[in-house]
Amino acid sequence: MSIYDFKLKGIDGEEISLENYKGKVLIIANTASKCGFTPQYADLEKIYEKYNSKGLEILGFPCNQFAEQEPGNNNEVKKFCEINYGVTFPLFEKIDVRGASAHPLFKYLSEAVPFKGLDLNHPSGKILNSFLEEKFPEYLIGNSIKWNFTKFLIDREGNIVGRFEPTTEPLDMIPEIEKLL
Repeated sequence: MSIYDFKLKGIDGEEISLENYKGKVLIIANTASKCGFTPQYADLEKIYEKYNSKGLEILGFPCNQFAEQEPGNNNEVKKFCEINYGVTFPLFEKIDVRGASAHPLFKYLSEAVPFKGLDLNHPSGKILNSFLEEKFPEYLIGNSIKWNFTKFLIDREGNIVGRFEPTTEPLDMIPEIEKLL
């Protein structure tokens, strides 16, 4: 099994094989429009604009599994991202990223790189951890996706080299991205 074995639908409904991204460095992120982490779209777009010409692709996967923070349809999601954050990186159709209904891509990613916990030294890590403990304690068990804006970094050969939880700001990923480019 390889990252390149997966096919998904783009936000406009076209089937896209991840094989199309062979030889590229990838960031794969589950996203949402009504989340405290939604402003990460802006920094993901900045990273995309700076490094796309050097071989970086960012793939966004909207998901409504976390407190229904992505309620819109695919067209609404696309418009929201373009209007509010100027997103030009590829977006895909809404999918589930955890549980029995999780898309096989996200099952693969979360099994390949285990959850190592949230950064409790970071204010948003403390807040998210407390929120999950109180409202969704089952989310903290196992390696599944914990919340919106979990980001996976993939090298040019398709190896998953990093998992960055929602509390990691995209700009903090730049040193790892630059090593792979």
